[in-house]
Amino acid sequence: MCGITGFLRSSVEEHDRGVLTRMVASLRHRGPDEEGCHVADGVALGVRRLSVIDPATGHQPVTNEDGTIRVVQNGEIYNFRELRERLGRLGHDFRTSSDTEVIAHAYEEYGEKCVDHLDGMFAFAVWDESRRRLFLARDRMGEKPLYYYADGFTFVFGSELRALLEHPAVPRELSLEALSRYLAFEYVPAPDAIIAGVRKLPPGHTLTITAGCKPKLARYWDLTFAAEAGVDEREWERRVLEQLTRSVETRLVSDVPLGMFLSGGVDSSAIVALAWLARGGIPLKTFSLGFAEETYDERPFAKLVAERYRTQHEEVLFSADDMKQLLDDVGQLLDEPLVDGSFLPIYALSRRARENVTVVLSGDGGDEIFCGYPTFQAELPARVIGRLPQALIRLLTAVVNRLPRSSRYGSPDFLLRQFFRGLPHPPEVRTQLLLGGLTAAEQKPLFSPAVRAACADVDPYAQLADLAVEMKDLRPDDRLVYEHCKFYLAEQNLVCVDRASMACGLEVRAPFLDPALVDLAGRIPYSLKLRGVTTKYILKRALRGLVPEEILSRRKQGFGVPIGPWLRGPLRNILEERLASERLRRVGLFDSEAVRRLVDEHVNGERDHRKILWALVMFDAWRERYLPGQTWD
Repeated sequence: MCGITGFLRSSVEEHDRGVLTRMVASLRHRGPDEEGCHVADGVALGVRRLSVIDPATGHQPVTNEDGTIRVVQNGEIYNFRELRERLGRLGHDFRTSSDTEVIAHAYEEYGEKCVDHLDGMFAFAVWDESRRRLFLARDRMGEKPLYYYADGFTFVFGSELRALLEHPAVPRELSLEALSRYLAFEYVPAPDAIIAGVRKLPPGHTLTITAGCKPKLARYWDLTFAAEAGVDEREWERRVLEQLTRSVETRLVSDVPLGMFLSGGVDSSAIVALAWLARGGIPLKTFSLGFAEETYDERPFAKLVAERYRTQHEEVLFSADDMKQLLDDVGQLLDEPLVDGSFLPIYALSRRARENVTVVLSGDGGDEIFCGYPTFQAELPARVIGRLPQALIRLLTAVVNRLPRSSRYGSPDFLLRQFFRGLPHPPEVRTQLLLGGLTAAEQKPLFSPAVRAACADVDPYAQLADLAVEMKDLRPDDRLVYEHCKFYLAEQNLVCVDRASMACGLEVRAPFLDPALVDLAGRIPYSLKLRGVTTKYILKRALRGLVPEEILSRRKQGFGVPIGPWLRGPLRNILEERLASERLRRVGLFDSEAVRRLVDEHVNGERDHRKILWALVMFDAWRERYLPGQTWD
């Protein structure tokens, strides 16, 4: 695991090494073990390395035999040993035992098709000296990030936005369109970035560029769905367990200490169980996060699994005081604003884990590919209720909005309000609103007059409209899975985990995102993933006897954080300081009176505005770090 960066233009001189050095230094947290740079005519490549595979000789940039191919990589190639053997039979000579060197020889052998042969989580750059060409690639599901900027003269790339901003060609200018999308999604979805002119390479894509030319993007992989007929339930159970076992075993390969994130949910519990079996009962290190607020605390369930598999278990109790202490660091920890309330708790958990291990396995991805979220359960009722007369829907919405409000995790009143709020919208927008975010109409009164005018013609959900066209040949149920994977998983959950863990130099691997397992899930009939109201039905069936029944049968909780009550209590001062009217007027992005009303209604318990208020707080912390002193009027 590493942080990579670099740039390309018609002429790169030795004095450009200073620029590259600053770019690489900004990524030190991603790779605390060593630094590598290459500066030559036309190109600069840099890397900060976290040594996981072949710590002794796997230095980057890595080259092929004659030095005409150079590679920097962030991530891990899980099938590097098999690929190394195959390439060796084809005449390639290897000088290291690292997985990154395999990329150099795979590119030499297969060219841009090398990505088809790689199984892993990765973002890498290949400099092809003979063709004067830079080739970038990002893994299939989006586990590893990759940003870029191109202005026709200079091309700049990096694992995080902060690295690009160290290059003088990249302007520090807020994209107001991306700000609107941030409020709509609670993150900035690819290919956009919060800084104008900067783009993200989407998952499953490659980019090829030569100096002075426009980047050429190509998709090399996508999710597929084709329900396989004639396979009985028992056989699907066997296939799921077999493939998940293989995926876990592959991700246990490490030359450094390894542990597990254990939440107490089905997915992480399954990973712990299968890892324990794969290691022949050797004790594992597990790490869990909890809260004093009982309805948010999953530690008792995690403890069940830890005791069953006799793990060396550690718990991190995260409090509002911890959130207070870390909030000032948000701008340093996040290169783009992110609303997800679990970010700082996961950072605290990662920091504790890093004291003991360098790599952890997590359960990320299981809910998306096996339909584990309440949003999947809500889709059928939404279709049915959506056919009722509009007057009746409006009446039901009004009734729901008057329900007593609860601060309990996943309270029925909150879920019902989210459900009815999304009903008037197209299915893809409805799904997003169930997950969070504001429509253009809801955003409008929050913006200052200047920003409101600049965003008048912005449709923050235009990407969802494009997605609907892209998904037109998919069944409605498969569209739900596709949207969850492309947006919620790739752009929020994986970003959250990547930034929180890599801020501590901790590598997180997700066995559920094994391409073979994702492909298998796409062939399983939807009715076996969501059976009535039972989510992840076939996965739970496959895990019987491995995961305690108390885990398999419990209600889906997700990783909730008590942001709402904290903003009314221990975080109230921070809320009011960050969103003070004078501060907002000085910056000029948001309407101070509209925000003041939201704050007052929330702290007085009249309405639950935790999501939008936290979005504004996190954005302000990011803005203060990256765009200090800038104003918009």
